[in-house]
Amino acid sequence: MELRVLKYFVEAARDENITKAAARLHVSQSSLTRQLHNLEEEIGKKLYTRSNYKIILTPEGLLLKKHAQEMLELEEKILLD
Repeated sequence: MELRVLKYFVEAARDENITKAAARLHVSQSSLTRQLHNLEEEIGKKLYTRSNYKIILTPEGLLLKKHAQEMLELEEKILLD
């Protein structure tokens, strides 16, 4: 599991929209979707469901978002020290 992919997941969760997150992250929508799908396969859990225009995190997705945010904050602290 890469921190980059966790950042992608957190950004998509924040926007509740893969297309908007992809644009902000400067990656294609299909690439971001593939990365999130691979993350789900790696973890072995469904992290979100899709509705027409947004994604909704599952309970497992909410937990991962919390832990991923903590990890990304730690990475930032390490880089600043």
